[in-house]
Amino acid sequence: MPNPRRCPICKRALPQTEEGQKFRPFCSKRCADVDLSRWLTGSYAIPGKPEETEDEEEAGTPNKDPPVRH
Repeated sequence: MPNPRRCPICKRALPQTEEGQKFRPFCSKRCADVDLSRWLTGSYAIPGKPEETEDEEEAGTPNKDPPVRH
């Protein structure tokens, strides 16, 4: 018999009932809410390259027109 799938939050086996399948891949609404809370508070993060600041963007693009001097 294959191992049952487990909830990524509490590690319990996922319920096999239709009602229990409602929160997949979590075992309950509580575990789904815990996961959502972790995303919203920044506990989870997807790595990516850092964003450029305005100063870096301006330094990287040359001015098309030189400043006008009077």
